[in-house]
Amino acid sequence: MSQRIIVINPNSSVACTEGIDAALDGLRLDGGPVIDCQTMAEGPPGIETQAHVDGIVEPLCRKIADQDSSADGFVIACFSDPGLHKARKITAKPVLGIAESGLLTALTLGQRFGIIAILEASLPRHLRFIRAMGVESRLAGERAVGLGVTELEDEDRTLTRMIECGRQLKDEDGADVLIMGCAGMARYRERLEDTLGLPVIDPTQAAVGMAITAVRLGYASAR
Repeated sequence: MSQRIIVINPNSSVACTEGIDAALDGLRLDGGPVIDCQTMAEGPPGIETQAHVDGIVEPLCRKIADQDSSADGFVIACFSDPGLHKARKITAKPVLGIAESGLLTALTLGQRFGIIAILEASLPRHLRFIRAMGVESRLAGERAVGLGVTELEDEDRTLTRMIECGRQLKDEDGADVLIMGCAGMARYRERLEDTLGLPVIDPTQAAVGMAITAVRLGYASAR
Protein backbone atom coordinates (compact mmCIF):
# COMPACT_ATOMS: atom_id res chain seq x y z
CA MET A 1 0.00 0.00 0.00
CA SER A 2 1.28 3.49 -0.87
CA GLN A 3 2.29 5.76 1.97
CA ARG A 4 0.14 8.88 2.36
CA ILE A 5 0.88 12.38 3.60
CA ILE A 6 -2.14 14.57 4.33
CA VAL A 7 -1.59 18.31 3.86
CA ILE A 8 -4.32 20.27 5.66
CA ASN A 9 -5.14 23.85 4.73
CA PRO A 10 -6.85 25.13 7.91
CA ASN A 11 -8.75 27.86 6.08
CA SER A 12 -11.84 27.35 3.95
CA SER A 13 -10.39 28.70 0.68
CA VAL A 14 -10.49 25.99 -1.97
CA ALA A 15 -8.45 28.24 -4.29
CA CYS A 16 -5.71 28.42 -1.66
CA THR A 17 -5.68 24.63 -1.37
CA GLU A 18 -5.51 24.27 -5.15
CA GLY A 19 -2.48 26.57 -5.23
CA ILE A 20 -0.79 24.53 -2.50
CA ASP A 21 -1.56 21.30 -4.32
CA ALA A 22 -0.09 22.57 -7.61
CA ALA A 23 3.08 23.75 -5.88
CA LEU A 24 3.66 20.25 -4.53
CA ASP A 25 3.70 18.53 -7.94
CA GLY A 26 7.50 18.49 -7.99
CA LEU A 27 7.49 16.40 -4.82
CA ARG A 28 5.17 13.74 -6.24
CA LEU A 29 7.60 11.03 -7.27
CA ASP A 30 7.15 7.49 -8.51
CA GLY A 31 7.19 5.26 -5.46
CA GLY A 32 6.97 8.26 -3.15
CA PRO A 33 4.17 8.95 -0.68
CA VAL A 34 0.82 10.10 -2.03
CA ILE A 35 0.35 13.79 -1.17
CA ASP A 36 -3.29 14.51 -0.36
CA CYS A 37 -4.21 18.21 0.06
CA GLN A 38 -7.38 18.95 2.01
CA THR A 39 -9.41 22.07 2.85
CA MET A 40 -11.05 22.65 6.23
CA ALA A 41 -14.53 23.79 5.31
CA GLU A 42 -15.20 24.89 8.89
CA GLY A 43 -12.21 27.24 8.92
CA PRO A 44 -12.29 30.99 8.24
CA PRO A 45 -11.49 32.21 4.69
CA GLY A 46 -7.98 33.00 5.94
CA ILE A 47 -6.04 32.45 9.16
CA GLU A 48 -5.20 36.10 9.82
CA THR A 49 -5.59 36.72 13.57
CA GLN A 50 -4.71 35.03 16.85
CA ALA A 51 -8.42 34.31 17.30
CA HIS A 52 -8.44 32.47 13.96
CA VAL A 53 -5.38 30.47 15.04
CA ASP A 54 -6.88 29.55 18.42
CA GLY A 55 -10.31 28.76 16.99
CA ILE A 56 -9.08 26.27 14.41
CA VAL A 57 -6.97 24.11 16.76
CA GLU A 58 -9.73 21.78 17.98
CA PRO A 59 -11.34 21.02 14.59
CA LEU A 60 -7.89 20.64 13.03
CA CYS A 61 -6.81 18.14 15.67
CA ARG A 62 -10.08 16.22 15.24
CA LYS A 63 -9.41 16.03 11.50
CA ILE A 64 -5.98 14.60 12.16
CA ALA A 65 -7.27 12.12 14.74
CA ASP A 66 -10.06 10.96 12.42
CA GLN A 67 -7.57 10.17 9.64
CA ASP A 68 -4.74 8.83 11.77
CA SER A 69 -5.24 5.23 10.69
CA SER A 70 -5.18 6.10 6.98
CA ALA A 71 -2.19 8.46 6.91
CA ASP A 72 1.56 8.13 7.44
CA GLY A 73 2.22 11.81 8.09
CA PHE A 74 0.54 15.20 8.30
CA VAL A 75 1.43 18.77 7.30
CA ILE A 76 -0.38 21.79 8.75
CA ALA A 77 -0.35 24.31 5.89
CA CYS A 78 -0.65 27.58 7.78
CA PHE A 79 2.27 29.83 8.69
CA SER A 80 1.04 30.14 12.29
CA ASP A 81 1.39 26.35 12.80
CA PRO A 82 -1.98 26.12 14.63
CA GLY A 83 -2.32 23.06 16.85
CA LEU A 84 1.13 21.73 15.94
CA HIS A 85 2.24 20.63 19.39
CA LYS A 86 -1.19 19.33 20.37
CA ALA A 87 -1.41 17.31 17.13
CA ARG A 88 1.93 15.70 17.93
CA LYS A 89 0.37 14.39 21.14
CA ILE A 90 -2.59 12.73 19.42
CA THR A 91 -0.72 10.83 16.72
CA ALA A 92 2.59 8.99 16.55
CA LYS A 93 2.81 9.91 12.87
CA PRO A 94 5.11 12.80 11.90
CA VAL A 95 3.31 16.18 12.01
CA LEU A 96 5.08 19.09 10.31
CA GLY A 97 4.16 22.76 10.58
CA ILE A 98 5.07 24.95 7.64
CA ALA A 99 6.39 27.85 9.73
CA GLU A 100 8.78 25.67 11.70
CA SER A 101 9.85 23.81 8.55
CA GLY A 102 10.31 26.99 6.53
CA LEU A 103 12.49 28.56 9.20
CA LEU A 104 14.63 25.45 9.58
CA THR A 105 15.10 25.27 5.81
CA ALA A 106 16.11 28.94 5.67
CA LEU A 107 18.87 28.31 8.20
CA THR A 108 20.45 25.82 5.79
CA LEU A 109 20.40 28.17 2.78
CA GLY A 110 21.57 31.51 4.13
CA GLN A 111 22.85 33.47 7.09
CA ARG A 112 19.95 35.88 7.61
CA PHE A 113 16.38 35.18 6.58
CA GLY A 114 13.59 37.58 5.73
CA ILE A 115 9.88 36.82 5.83
CA ILE A 116 7.20 38.17 3.50
CA ALA A 117 3.97 38.20 5.52
CA ILE A 118 0.42 38.97 4.54
CA LEU A 119 -0.66 41.58 7.12
CA GLU A 120 1.10 43.82 9.64
CA ALA A 121 -0.96 42.16 12.38
CA SER A 122 0.81 38.87 11.60
CA LEU A 123 4.26 40.18 12.53
CA PRO A 124 4.05 39.99 16.35
CA ARG A 125 2.62 36.46 16.12
CA HIS A 126 5.44 35.34 13.84
CA LEU A 127 8.06 36.97 16.06
CA ARG A 128 6.79 35.01 19.05
CA PHE A 129 7.45 31.64 17.43
CA ILE A 130 10.76 32.80 15.96
CA ARG A 131 11.84 33.69 19.51
CA ALA A 132 10.45 30.41 20.86
CA MET A 133 12.58 28.51 18.33
CA GLY A 134 15.66 30.47 19.40
CA VAL A 135 16.52 31.74 15.92
CA GLU A 136 15.80 35.47 16.33
CA SER A 137 19.49 36.32 15.84
CA ARG A 138 19.22 35.02 12.25
CA LEU A 139 16.15 37.13 11.41
CA ALA A 140 16.96 40.01 9.06
CA GLY A 141 13.42 41.36 9.06
CA GLU A 142 9.81 40.79 8.11
CA ARG A 143 7.66 42.86 5.76
CA ALA A 144 3.94 42.63 5.09
CA VAL A 145 2.31 42.91 1.67
CA GLY A 146 -0.87 44.30 3.24
CA LEU A 147 -3.16 41.74 1.62
CA GLY A 148 -5.43 39.14 3.22
CA VAL A 149 -5.34 35.47 2.25
CA THR A 150 -8.20 35.69 -0.24
CA GLU A 151 -6.66 38.82 -1.84
CA LEU A 152 -3.54 36.83 -2.76
CA GLU A 153 -5.46 35.46 -5.75
CA ASP A 154 -4.97 38.84 -7.49
CA GLU A 155 -1.72 37.82 -9.17
CA ASP A 156 -0.49 41.16 -10.53
CA ARG A 157 -1.12 43.05 -7.31
CA THR A 158 0.26 40.30 -5.08
CA LEU A 159 3.43 39.69 -7.08
CA THR A 160 4.15 43.41 -7.27
CA ARG A 161 3.82 43.78 -3.50
CA MET A 162 5.86 40.63 -2.82
CA ILE A 163 8.68 41.89 -5.04
CA GLU A 164 8.64 45.27 -3.25
CA CYS A 165 8.83 43.59 0.15
CA GLY A 166 11.49 41.17 -1.05
CA ARG A 167 13.68 44.01 -2.31
CA GLN A 168 13.35 45.83 1.01
CA LEU A 169 14.32 42.69 2.89
CA LYS A 170 17.31 42.14 0.60
CA ASP A 171 18.59 45.70 0.14
CA GLU A 172 17.59 47.39 3.42
CA ASP A 173 17.48 44.54 5.94
CA GLY A 174 20.29 42.36 4.60
CA ALA A 175 18.37 39.12 4.04
CA ASP A 176 20.08 36.53 1.87
CA VAL A 177 17.20 34.02 1.88
CA LEU A 178 13.45 34.71 1.90
CA ILE A 179 10.51 32.78 3.34
CA MET A 180 6.99 33.31 2.03
CA GLY A 181 4.91 33.73 5.19
CA CYS A 182 1.63 32.27 3.94
CA ALA A 183 0.68 29.00 2.26
CA GLY A 184 -1.46 31.01 -0.16
CA MET A 185 1.69 32.52 -1.71
CA ALA A 186 2.83 29.17 -3.14
CA ARG A 187 2.28 30.06 -6.80
CA TYR A 188 4.68 33.03 -6.62
CA ARG A 189 7.89 31.35 -5.44
CA GLU A 190 9.69 30.84 -8.77
CA ARG A 191 8.84 34.28 -10.15
CA LEU A 192 9.93 35.95 -6.92
CA GLU A 193 13.19 34.00 -6.85
CA ASP A 194 13.95 34.82 -10.49
CA THR A 195 13.31 38.53 -9.94
CA LEU A 196 15.21 38.95 -6.68
CA GLY A 197 18.09 36.56 -7.23
CA LEU A 198 17.76 35.07 -3.74
CA PRO A 199 16.61 31.63 -2.56
CA VAL A 200 12.88 31.82 -1.83
CA ILE A 201 11.28 29.17 0.36
CA ASP A 202 7.70 28.03 -0.01
CA PRO A 203 7.22 26.73 3.55
CA THR A 204 4.66 24.13 2.50
CA GLN A 205 7.11 22.62 0.03
CA ALA A 206 9.71 22.64 2.82
CA ALA A 207 7.36 20.90 5.26
CA VAL A 208 6.22 18.28 2.75
CA GLY A 209 9.83 17.57 1.82
CA MET A 210 10.61 16.95 5.49
CA ALA A 211 7.47 14.84 5.86
CA ILE A 212 8.49 12.66 2.90
CA THR A 213 11.88 12.04 4.54
CA ALA A 214 10.27 11.26 7.90
CA VAL A 215 7.72 8.88 6.37
CA ARG A 216 10.21 7.09 4.14
CA LEU A 217 12.63 6.58 7.04
CA GLY A 218 9.94 5.57 9.51
CA TYR A 219 10.32 8.44 11.97
CA ALA A 220 7.64 8.97 14.61
CA SER A 221 6.68 12.06 16.60
CA ALA A 222 7.85 12.26 20.21
CA ARG A 223 4.72 12.15 22.37
